[in-house]
Amino acid sequence: MSLLIRLLINAAALWVATRIVPGVRYEGDGSILLLVALVFGILNVSVKPILFVLTLPFLVVTLGLFTFVLNAIMLWLTGRLSSALGLGFHVDGFLAAFLGALVVTIVSFALSMFIGPAKRVDAAREIRHRQS
Repeated sequence: MSLLIRLLINAAALWVATRIVPGVRYEGDGSILLLVALVFGILNVSVKPILFVLTLPFLVVTLGLFTFVLNAIMLWLTGRLSSALGLGFHVDGFLAAFLGALVVTIVSFALSMFIGPAKRVDAAREIRHRQS
């Protein structure tokens, strides 16, 4: 999936989480939310693999359910870093982070399924067809 599409999906998923999860807030406009999604993506690429390895015993014992806790930690870290950078994204504790991470996971999965590789190829073909 292209980086831009992944960024837009993360931004949409974070926006949905701010709308339905108490304790996950965003104060700003949509363009800044893209920066929050970028912070979220960078943390998921750089910090999450380290946490995954460090918590491997918990992941094995819980049959992977500890992944939900890791996702909550990643959302909480995103909130902390975004607040420090003045981006206006806040997560008010572990429960908010946990529920927000569930929402972000579900929304990004659904959007990723909706915008699958076949649909992108079909859309590109349609655009080229209309231009000619």
